[in-house]
Amino acid sequence: MAGARITMPQAGPEAGQSVGTAMAVVDARGVVAAWSAEAERLSGVAAAEATGLFVGRLLADPEAILRAPAFTDPSRRGEGWSGIAGLRGGDGSPRDVYLRVHPLTERGGGVRWLVIATEMTAVPSWPMNGAGVQALLTGAPIGIAVRDTELRCTWVNDALALQDGIPREKRLGRRLTEVLPGPEAESVEAVMRLVLRSGKPQVDHEYRAWMPTRPQQEHAFSTSFFRLDDADGRTLGVCVMSVDVTDRQRARERLAVLSEASTRIGTTLEVMRTGQELADLAVARIADYATVDLAETVAEGEDSLARVGSTNGRVPAFRRAGVASVHDGAPESLWSRGETVSVPAPSPFIQVLASGESHLESELNTTPGAWLEGDQERLDKIRRYCMHSLMIVPIHARGAVLGVAVFVRMGDSVPFERDDLRLAEDLVARAALSLDNARRYVRERTAALALQRALLPGRLVGGVAVEVASRYVPADTEHGVGGDWFDVIPLSGARVALVVGDVVGHGINAAATMGRLRAAVHTLANMDLCPDELLAHLDDTISRLGVEDSDIPERAAAESGATCLYAVYDPATRRCTMARAGHPPPVVISPEGEVSVPDLPAGLPLGVGPASFESVEVELPEGCVVAFYTDGLVETRDQDIDAGIGRLGTVLARPDRPLDELCTAAFATLVSRALEDDATLLLARPRSLLPSQVATWDLPSDPAVVAHARALATAQLIAWGLEGLVATTELIVSELVTNAVRHGAGPITLRLIRHEVLVCEVTDTSDSVPHLRHARPTDEGGRGLFLVAQLASRRGTRNSPSGKTVWAEQEINEQSS
Repeated sequence: MAGARITMPQAGPEAGQSVGTAMAVVDARGVVAAWSAEAERLSGVAAAEATGLFVGRLLADPEAILRAPAFTDPSRRGEGWSGIAGLRGGDGSPRDVYLRVHPLTERGGGVRWLVIATEMTAVPSWPMNGAGVQALLTGAPIGIAVRDTELRCTWVNDALALQDGIPREKRLGRRLTEVLPGPEAESVEAVMRLVLRSGKPQVDHEYRAWMPTRPQQEHAFSTSFFRLDDADGRTLGVCVMSVDVTDRQRARERLAVLSEASTRIGTTLEVMRTGQELADLAVARIADYATVDLAETVAEGEDSLARVGSTNGRVPAFRRAGVASVHDGAPESLWSRGETVSVPAPSPFIQVLASGESHLESELNTTPGAWLEGDQERLDKIRRYCMHSLMIVPIHARGAVLGVAVFVRMGDSVPFERDDLRLAEDLVARAALSLDNARRYVRERTAALALQRALLPGRLVGGVAVEVASRYVPADTEHGVGGDWFDVIPLSGARVALVVGDVVGHGINAAATMGRLRAAVHTLANMDLCPDELLAHLDDTISRLGVEDSDIPERAAAESGATCLYAVYDPATRRCTMARAGHPPPVVISPEGEVSVPDLPAGLPLGVGPASFESVEVELPEGCVVAFYTDGLVETRDQDIDAGIGRLGTVLARPDRPLDELCTAAFATLVSRALEDDATLLLARPRSLLPSQVATWDLPSDPAVVAHARALATAQLIAWGLEGLVATTELIVSELVTNAVRHGAGPITLRLIRHEVLVCEVTDTSDSVPHLRHARPTDEGGRGLFLVAQLASRRGTRNSPSGKTVWAEQEINEQSS
């Protein structure tokens, strides 16, 4: 065949053709069948001379190419061969070239070989021989490819094919965008062009691609590029080294999702809101559609479920706490938030609840006989929205089941995998702690609120002294129930005590402390103490409680302080005596609508240390309104208490309106913000006794005045039409006046007050307090107060700066008048 010309086959991309390379075709016997012009230039052997020669005669080592696995092992023939060999020149001198040999299968099954030779000056100066290059191609742990200046692949190792499943034959001679079309491949080629122009390597460039062999799984690659130059500085191409970092990328994304979950889930202590936060985050990161269903007991803040047994025959009731979808309005959902959810049985839902293990259904089974067959409504939704992959994850915390979270993929989304399930489980585990904390908080808050409402007065009675109205609103779910309390306590002589207080802290301990202090105030009020004395005794009480409970940290913290305002109003004189312990001052609205704040010393809060309190007496005009309140009503983070008091006064500056309406108007200003503390408002409209309801006489300290005092009292009772109380009143007056004359000093004052009861008061200048005792049969005295106690419905003694007053009350009924 010497001198014959054979037409060269078109070496397409499959053959890895590149500009400036020498080519030859060798038949199955190793005889040269074609010799290109570049081969002539490279070897110095004309085509006419080379054609028909055994290829070994053109090599410095004739056996080198025949030792290649592609020729010695027929099973590896399809892999071809590449390496460095010595090419014998026309003058007989060897020249090192880089050879790539590719099989060309003929139609009849025979094989010819396409040999591509590149002069070593046109390729990187490899610091290894042909065997070393072959070892690199087959054994490198990372994917390596060499691309020419046109970005066509000229060299690739086996590891790259293992990464993405693309065989070497498909890659050689082609650009990346021809193998993996898309914007990601275009961005990679842009980086390669930059490297070719600048010569600066680019390291750890990440991109994602959907592999043709695995179209349902996206892969992430970290790729580094560096330019290849020859000894003369000519650019030969670019080397690409690639590592599949899909697992690393997934781990990073998983950490990012869990990190985001820590800030987006559990932002409040509301069970239902937390469930919705979980659903919202899942749709944005894991699924196309997600629901969160909680046991009804959990949604209501009660105990969670025990694990559902497989034989108990009862399916617990669930409530939808969260639902989210890629479709607006979540049309896939059979139930809206807050609605009761039907759990089909048997179904994977029951299995999950019974076992506590998650359920993964990568391909949702909707065939006849599957668990969905008996749930037609759910099945219709699944088919309508092309739901094809499902995960059901139990929500459990501290060994108890709270509910289930369901994740669904639809349409063109890839099915769920085990990695997706692990991420969903981690996400649900974090949400479960927030849900359980919210459930526990709701339960504690409900108990605290119930305790607080039970301890607060159910109905306020101001008697003839004041008209009262109140409003109490607990703090929002973030801060919890506090320790606010208020009270209206009837006192002797038609007087009334008005009290409002606030225990430091929140929760059930604060509510319990509030109840203890309210009981203490009632006890002290019955002693008819002045406001400053009462607060002093109350301060001692709370300090003692703190010492008693010092071994219980949570109680000690709850009882570390409280504020209180105590006022006593006398309708006979229209005088009101007040004292406060660190509490905001009252606001007085005159009949004309003018707002004023009495100059009342603040005092220290109760229980914070030694303190003294000072009482102030003010006169309250007819038709005014007095507001007592806690700081939760007037103080916020962005507004100081003085501004809040001014706002409250402005709202209440309509004293002619009903008190209930004024309470509503005051709290209406708080609608735009959540309460940071309990808010309490106690409004009082003082009343006065008519002059005809009070009779007062000043008497000398003389035993003879006792009979005169009885006569004065009898005449007044007859004038009031209370003849039925004359006999008992004469005895009471006689005993009280006699004691004042015998044991007291200075002038004596006798006062009768008629309102809902008949009050008899005797005042003297002595500060000695009479005590009730049981006289022996041989005693000549000591029976006076005992007799008074038998005749009166209530009796007592109160001190004042000028002395003391001993009083007794009698009920007025039809027989009395």
